[in-house]
Amino acid sequence: SACLGCHGASETELPSLKNLSALDIETAMEAFRSGQREATLMNRIAKGFTDDELRPIAAWLAAQK
Repeated sequence: SACLGCHGASETELPSLKNLSALDIETAMEAFRSGQREATLMNRIAKGFTDDELRPIAAWLAAQK
């Protein structure tokens, strides 16, 4: 739920995760972790999770519609 603090539904916050699938979220996190996708903070956050940890996180976030 910490992710939703910055990526909630409000237009004033960072991009919402509201309409993303679990695969979209997992793919983005993998890109942040590998450095393929640039970021100021997400790259460091993504490096803290393994693939096995990212899958259920992505699934939970995608279900928060």
